[in-house]
Amino acid sequence: MIRNVLSIAGSDPSGGAGIQADLKAFSARGVYGMAALTALTAQNTQGVSGVHPVPAEFVAEQIRAIFADVRLDAVKIGMIANAAIAEAVADALTPHEGVPIVLDPVMIAKGGTALLAADAVDILTERLLPLATLLTPNLPEAAALLHEPEAENRETMARQAEALVRLGARAVLVKGGHLAGDESPDVLASPEGLTWFEAGRVPTRNTHGTGCTLSSALAAEIAKGSTLPKAVATAKEYLAGAVAAAETLSVGTGQGPVQHFYALWSA
Repeated sequence: MIRNVLSIAGSDPSGGAGIQADLKAFSARGVYGMAALTALTAQNTQGVSGVHPVPAEFVAEQIRAIFADVRLDAVKIGMIANAAIAEAVADALTPHEGVPIVLDPVMIAKGGTALLAADAVDILTERLLPLATLLTPNLPEAAALLHEPEAENRETMARQAEALVRLGARAVLVKGGHLAGDESPDVLASPEGLTWFEAGRVPTRNTHGTGCTLSSALAAEIAKGSTLPKAVATAKEYLAGAVAAAETLSVGTGQGPVQHFYALWSA
């Protein structure tokens, strides 16, 4: 059976992040992808120049329409934009507690543009985080959710991951891509304890949409029945291949996208 996965996220017209990256990752990982839009953005590989949130009630209407008709095997939540949308998404998802949810707390674009209003952080923490089967913050996002300084070492990464589990997420994958050095370790915290996933840093600037891609690949693997540790290992391996093949694309003059279909396309 082909699994069905819904992305609730913003749009990136350049195709590297947001729902465009999500749908590519879903397809590459062998699941049927759908999308409920939370925001339109004006952006390219050089940065975000504008954000236009979708009215909160219409975001909820999109989600309700899918649940009314389609069997969902997982949900990925990305860019939420503001507090009203966070509330609307939580209200729409709460009746469907059996569906796994991967929550990627998108807060700041790579160029520095805020993608989540300041007043939405607490709503995301209070309403959406407890719904999450897996929360996938990078180091700045984990720090923002906890109102702490950003982790600079593995010890702090692990402590913050465990703190986020105590806030309500069933499991948390803190991504170490912002750490200094040649390694990019991630740590998974769950009621079973801590699991580290090692990875070397790929020397490329084409990393646009890596967070969206990883969380979508995770949702796909969870939808297919993988355990969390296996889903993380598989999704990280897929992302590593997509980043390594990014140089085969020629998209824009800034931070280019990863190559989602590196296993299917030839340069």
